[in-house]
Amino acid sequence: MYYTIYVQTGQTQRNMIAIERVQTGIRIEKRLLKVLKALAELKDLSLGDLLEGIVLHTFEGKTAFSKETLGQIAELRKIYHMPLRAADSHKLKDKPA
Repeated sequence: MYYTIYVQTGQTQRNMIAIERVQTGIRIEKRLLKVLKALAELKDLSLGDLLEGIVLHTFEGKTAFSKETLGQIAELRKIYHMPLRAADSHKLKDKPA
């Protein structure tokens, strides 16, 4: 399913960029997803919008979050018992069924 969505790139409507989004299914670690969903809710964003923002910032070597938001993420990580760190990203494997 395809949608044309306009994302705001500045303070005015004239800076909107038309994009095409696709529905996708991804597999993601359960606790990480809980933290992301909670953060999206806290920031009044959809999960997709949050992920797009994180990825676009990362592609440019920038941090996607302010110090305040990083503090909120730390609290959400505690709430959802999410100990994984960046160094763990290439060590993850699924539990046996």
